[in-house]
Amino acid sequence: MNSKSNSQDVGRCQTLGLEPSFGFGDRIGCATPGHVAAMQQLGSGILPIYPQQSIREMTRTCRTPEMVMRDALQGMDDARWSGPTGADADHLKTNADVDMTAAAGFTFFTIDPSGYVDEQADDYDEAALQAKFDAIVPHAPWFDQYRGKSVTLESGTTIQFDDAVCMRAAVKYGRAIEHAVKLAAYIARIQTAAGRPFEIELSVDETPQPTTLAEHFVIADQCLRQGMKLVSLAPRFIGEFEKGVDYKGDAAKLETSLADHAAIARQLGPYKLSLHSGSDKLSMYTALARATKGQFHVKTAGTSYLEALRVVARHDEALFRKIIDFSRLRYPTDKATYHVSATNDSAPPASDVGSVRELEGLYLECWDRVPAGQGFTAPGRQILHCTFGSVLTDPRLGKAVRDVLVAHPDTYTEVLADHFSRHLQALQAGM
Repeated sequence: MNSKSNSQDVGRCQTLGLEPSFGFGDRIGCATPGHVAAMQQLGSGILPIYPQQSIREMTRTCRTPEMVMRDALQGMDDARWSGPTGADADHLKTNADVDMTAAAGFTFFTIDPSGYVDEQADDYDEAALQAKFDAIVPHAPWFDQYRGKSVTLESGTTIQFDDAVCMRAAVKYGRAIEHAVKLAAYIARIQTAAGRPFEIELSVDETPQPTTLAEHFVIADQCLRQGMKLVSLAPRFIGEFEKGVDYKGDAAKLETSLADHAAIARQLGPYKLSLHSGSDKLSMYTALARATKGQFHVKTAGTSYLEALRVVARHDEALFRKIIDFSRLRYPTDKATYHVSATNDSAPPASDVGSVRELEGLYLECWDRVPAGQGFTAPGRQILHCTFGSVLTDPRLGKAVRDVLVAHPDTYTEVLADHFSRHLQALQAGM
């Protein structure tokens, strides 16, 4: 992108505040017209974030923040979107990440302090916990602010902050809070100096162990006390939030937990409760919207890539089969940074399936096979989801996928509009 177009892009996106919002990730660069079509079908009630990409995704697809911004804004223009949009610089970990995305015009900065979270904290026995706590004390000076206290939420739940609870919160999230506060302060400095609007989301969801109510309370309270411009927070909820498939877990227990987490967000902020790995989690969307009273953010990313492969399946069967074979080879390596349960044995090789329609069902699933109110469950989707970077950066396959999408833009817009309108309608039903 040249400097002229970059300067025109900066300032086109805005902050969305506490309005319910939905993030559309686009890993290829031509999905925005389909995202806009879904929003147009919805009508109103939820605001979009069209430019959205994580540093990890940009690295895997060899894209830059400027490219992501340019493609999304061009797609908005092509689809004649005149409404507002946010712009999500996702999974930021360093000042350099912030510098790159801020310069491109992003306004919604998602801080990811997962590298500072102790993921084994829930498993420590009393002696191990004490030893870990002794080492973390300098990074958790807030410990005595909560120790021995209790907080009753509007949901009726009481959070007890006994010694063990506070120590575990300090061990698990002490360094993460410290890092997040520092990065948020850096974001505030550079955005304020440049006269650009900004808001911050904090993501602590990428851990194997759920965020307890006490931990959520401490994290948010400390971030707000230390000046973070927090608009939304993504805890690690109970149950399983695997990529590319519907929620796995007890729906009733999840709704109770959502109500408690939402009560914390209203009591301390208010700020929005954010759902990451939100793609295809239709069975829980209505509960999320209901529990948060409409103060939510949902983030999707890989599902637009999967719908691009649906276009490939319908217009170039041979290419779709090659992508499946290639993805199965890459999956054992590429799945390392994802929480997924699919294995290559859970979906057959492409050569074992004669019908492309059946192959599409096994690897992408089709809505006519999905029970009403639920999202997808096909394990093949996870295989294709995790290998997006390898496919899109392969000199032959990546170009071939893009060529199919360029040749059939109406099909891509149609499948995306159908796919996302179901997501948005499920959320709207809870409002």
